[in-house]
Order: sequence, then C-alpha cells, then structure tokens
Amino acid sequence: MAATDLLPGPRATPATPFQASLKDAAIVALVAMALAGPIVGLQTVDRGGMLTVDARFTEVAVGIIIVFFGRLGLALSDRGLRIPAYGIAAALAAAGFLLPWPADLLGILAIAAGAALVIRGLAGHYGAHRQARAALATESDEEKADRLRRLFTRGLGFLLLAAAFLLPMMPFANSYILDTAIRVLTYMMLAWGLNIVIGLAGLLDLGYVAFYAVGAYTYALLSKDHGFGFWGALPISGLLAASFGVLLGFPVLRLRGDYLAIVTLGFGEIIRIVLLNWTNFSGGPNGIGSIPRLTFFGHPFVRNAPEGVTPFHQLFGLEFSPLHRSIFFFYLILVLALVVNVFTIRIRRLPVGRAWEALREDEIACRALGINPTNTKLTAFAIGAMFAGFAGSFFATTQSFVSPESFTFLESAMILAIVVLGGMGSQLGVALAAILVIGLTEAFRGLAEYRMLVFGLGMVLIMIWRPRGLLSHRDPTILINGGKGVRP
Repeated sequence: MAATDLLPGPRATPATPFQASLKDAAIVALVAMALAGPIVGLQTVDRGGMLTVDARFTEVAVGIIIVFFGRLGLALSDRGLRIPAYGIAAALAAAGFLLPWPADLLGILAIAAGAALVIRGLAGHYGAHRQARAALATESDEEKADRLRRLFTRGLGFLLLAAAFLLPMMPFANSYILDTAIRVLTYMMLAWGLNIVIGLAGLLDLGYVAFYAVGAYTYALLSKDHGFGFWGALPISGLLAASFGVLLGFPVLRLRGDYLAIVTLGFGEIIRIVLLNWTNFSGGPNGIGSIPRLTFFGHPFVRNAPEGVTPFHQLFGLEFSPLHRSIFFFYLILVLALVVNVFTIRIRRLPVGRAWEALREDEIACRALGINPTNTKLTAFAIGAMFAGFAGSFFATTQSFVSPESFTFLESAMILAIVVLGGMGSQLGVALAAILVIGLTEAFRGLAEYRMLVFGLGMVLIMIWRPRGLLSHRDPTILINGGKGVRP
C-alpha cells in the first residue's frame, strides 16, 4: 500500500452564503411546486352540469417564482447580506405594481413579499443594534428602558380605550363599522378568557368555542322558552359554561401538551355534534331563531312599539335611527370586555393567579411548593369558560339566531390565533391582535375565495416580524424587593 493512500483526501469547499441561500430558496420552491401544483393548478369547474378541470399552471409557475425570490431574499437577510435582500424586495414590489399578472392576487403577493423582506431586514438590523446596546447597558439603562416600555403600553392602552369610547360619535360611524367593532370586541372578550387558560395557566385548549356555544344556547332557550331577560340569563349562561369547563377539566388533569389539545378539540366537536343532532332540544341544524332582542331596560329599539311600551328614541326625545341599537350593543360589549380585562388583571395578583403562573412554568415545582394542580387547573378552565359563556349570551341576543354552524373549530382556531399573535399572557397584546385579525378578515372581504389565503399570508408575515407575539414582554406579577433581587 502506498503511503499516499493513507493521506486524507481534499476537503470539500464550504458553500458561500449566497450559494447556501440559493439552495435554501430552491428547496422551498420545490416544496411549493409539490403543494400548489395539484391544489391550485387544477380547478374543477361546473359547465352546464358537466364537471371539467381547468389547468392554471401559468399562475402556479409565477407564484413559485415569487416564492423562490422571496425565500432567497429572506435567506440572504438571515445570513447578513441585507443589501441584496433589499434589492430583491424592491424588485418584487416594483414588479407587483408595474408588470401585468395572470391574476391580481399574484401582484398583491409580490408586493407583500417585498414588504415582508424589508420589514424582516429592518427588524434584524434593529435586533442586532439592541443586542449590541444591551451588552453595554448599565442597570440604570435597563430600568429606564423598562419604565419607557411601561409608559408606552399604558399610553397605548388608554389611547385604544379612548378611541373605542369615541367611535360611535365619529361622523363616519355607520352600521357596518359598528357591527365590525362589536365583532372585534366579542372576539377580544373571548380571547381574554382563553388567555387565562393558555397564557396564564399554560393549558392548550382547542375546544374553547364549546363554552361559547353553551352560553349562546343557554340564553336562547332561557329567553325564548322561559321568558328570561338578558341580565337574568347572563349569569346563568356564565355559570353553566363554567360548569362545562369543570366537566372538561376533570378528565384532562393528567394530560399535557399535544394530548391535552387533542382532548379539548374532541370536546368542542362533541358539543357541536350534540347540538347538531339533538333536534328536540337545540333545533338541530336549523338552530334557534326569533330570540328576543335586548332592550334598554324594557324600552325596545323600534320605531313603533306595542301599546303601553315607550320606544328608546321617544324616551330620550330623539329621532328614530337604526343605529341606536348598534350603539347600545357596542357600549354593552365594551363594558363587558373591560370587566373581563379588569378581572383578569386583578386576579393575576391573587394567590390563584400566581398559582396559574407557577403551573405554567413548572408543574413539578408547583407541586413541590404545595400548590394543588387539580384545583388550579379547574379554576382556570372554569373562569375561562365563564367568560366565553358571557360572550355567547351576548352573541345570541345580538344575532337573534344561533345554530351549530356558528361554533365550528374555525372559531376556536381564530380565538387561539388572536391569543398567540398578541403574545400569550399579554392583555394589551391580545386586544391589538383582535383588532388586527378581525380587521384583516374584513379588509380582504372583497377578494372572495382568496380572502383566507391573503389573511394567512398576513399572519405569517406578522409572526416572522414578531415571533413571540405583538407584545411578548410580560412583567412578573410580583417582584422580590421591588425587582432588585433577593437580599443577602
């Protein structure tokens, strides 16, 4: 054997950052082609009773090119080559505005991809700058930064609250804007309730919409069949939903993570299927209609009331307007949402709130400290479900109709997305996420079948920008010695 045979062979030359980025972009483009080819490239069309298949491979090919260059710019930015990444972003945005596209959505995607690359590059540059400053920062600088952050969050919260109170008084406030705002506040209230279960207690619940349905059907049956008013049925709806929360909590006490999520998902589907098939009780797929509308302490929002009943506008000497009911519903859900928010903030400072946070961080350490995990989990499920029951009761009286189709898994996914997007455990972050998520769905309503696609793209871009949520920072409930650490 020759001595040269024992010598090691030449080592492979490592790939340059640009080559590695090209490889990464090519792999992503291939995956996009495999997924989009059969799903988007082939479309079934009904032509005179005959089902035919139309090929849209041109649109697919253009979309894959956008994906390739978008991923290339993202990979270059991650590897520190921000100037080429900005060049790709500018090219994509210019192409989206100037070039003729096979479909309008492709131009929107190109512009969105360019904007996402710019945001990601600026966020990376800002993050690197913050890390460099944090390495040189003193204790006083950190305290000053914390103080500024608290001032910003409080100022933003008061600004949102003031905007909410003044919205119905604005000249552009019409029925569509008020109905959208009512929907935003309803989801905000639901998300704050789920934030207790997920953000504070760390329990992943994918069947939260079941408690929403329990509250809605409770109010519908009590008001229509037993003559209950809204204020009489509201606490009953919350208590019954809380009971179902405890009922769900007992079987899942030993489960965590994915297994807990699967069981809660099944619970939500069980409630929906029971409502769908128990026709004598819930009306089945036809639901329950003609639910009595909420009145202003017995004064209905109608032009002509029955004899002996004074309408709302005559009570205050106003000219009749259909907006009166929407304004009243808006302020009512705003008050309910604020009550939920204040309750959650206050309960975090109580022993049960601190027990939730301890359970979220480490259940074994929680047991070692003498905290009962069973009671802690059940209180989280019950209180979160109670708030969903309140929201369901409000939903039933505003819509005057409930059916199982209003409480599908998509609703649970939407509420969960609001909590995760806002930052788990952050009350203000959840409020911002509710405005953003519901606002995006309404803003893209004109895109028809592409609406959820663009909505999903917007969610992905936001999570790229803020992977831990819009307001991921959460101060501890209690600080030892005012945050100065343990004294020796």
